Parts: sequence; structure tokens; C-alpha cells
Amino acid sequence: MPVRIAEGIRDAIVEGRLIVDERLPSEQELAEKFGVSGPTVREALKRLAAQSLIRTQRGATGGAFVNRLSYEEARDQQVTTSTLLLSMNAVDFETACEARYALERACVPFAAERRGPDHLAAMRAEIFRQGQPGLSDESFCASDVSFHRALVDAAQNPILSYQLAGAVEAMQPLMNMITFTARSRERIVALHARIADTIEARDAARAEATLAELARYTVDLARDVRAHRNARR
Repeated sequence: MPVRIAEGIRDAIVEGRLIVDERLPSEQELAEKFGVSGPTVREALKRLAAQSLIRTQRGATGGAFVNRLSYEEARDQQVTTSTLLLSMNAVDFETACEARYALERACVPFAAERRGPDHLAAMRAEIFRQGQPGLSDESFCASDVSFHRALVDAAQNPILSYQLAGAVEAMQPLMNMITFTARSRERIVALHARIADTIEARDAARAEATLAELARYTVDLARDVRAHRNARR
């Protein structure tokens, strides 16, 4: 029942029948409307708040209000959902890699055209970090994700950034887990540097070609890792 109530209110928000900052009916009014108890309504409201669709305020003028969902909040949800989908449905590496790099390549022309100093600085900072001796595998993987996040953000398109959040921040860590034992950090850093250089030069074609080279290298690594594991068995 809480699910049905939450879905009804969510549909009203999506369809514009409830607008941003509008106050929802009181818990008592909602309970009477849906013919349920107060605790059931509260559970439904908790579900909506967890999705950032509503916010609650205390006091005489308090209550539950329609929230203005930001791309940043939606991105976090996208990452969580994508991670769960990949882990629960055992998507094969090639499929995840194909989708992840195809989506990122869509950002490259916009990134080359629109990149600003902050985007370039963010990419350069991660390249520098990746080249530091003694950097742990976990930290290198985190920096790898941050580099690609900066590349996507350089496109300066919040919808693309949202759509790519799952690809970069969910798929990339999973791919890193599979390939980190076999990959050459030096080669990855060199490829990252070429991507940053071509984005800075606004050379979208060469940036896409380098990203495609990185994708091929990643797939080859995964095949080598699998072959090695099968040979050991």
C-alpha cells in the first residue's frame, strides 16, 4: 500500500498536477483519501523523500513539499541504480565496456568545443595523481573515474552528465576491478594525457580516436585476464 500511494503522488508530480514547492495534503488528508492509516502514509512519504521528490519542514508552516530535484541528486541515484543492475544481472564485460565508451564518445565533440580551464585542470590533476609512485590500486581506480567524470563534465550538458553518471561512475569501477592486475598504469596515463591534450586543442576527432584506443586496450586486458584465469584452472 505505501508503494501505491508513493507512486500516485510521484505520478502527480511528474505530470505537473503537483508543482515545485507546492505543499502536499496533510498526512490525515492523505490517509482519508487513500483509506489507509497514518503510519502507511508516513512510509509512503519516506519513500518519496528517499527519491528526493519531496522535502519535509517542521513548524506551523511545515509539512511535505514538492522538491526541486537537482541533476546532482539524480546523478547519485543513477549511479546506485546502474551499479545494482550491473551486479545483479551479471552483465558481461564486453557489453558494459561497449556501452560505457560509446556513451562517453558522445560527449567528446561537446567537451572539445566547450571545455573550460577548470575542466582541463581537473583532468590534468588526475593525470598527475595517477603518475605518483606508491599510489594504491584503489586510489588509482578512483582517480581514473574522476578523470573521465571531468571529461564528461567538460561537455557542459547536465542531461548528458546525468545519463553518463551510471556509465562512468558505476561501470568504470567494475571494469577497473577486473583489469587492474594486468593493466599498465603508464599506458593508461599516456592515453589520458593524449585525451586531455586533444580536448585542450579542441581536436574532437583525435580525442575520440584516443578514447577508442583506450576502449580496445580495456577489452583486450579483460580477455587476457580471463585467459590467464582459465589457464590456471
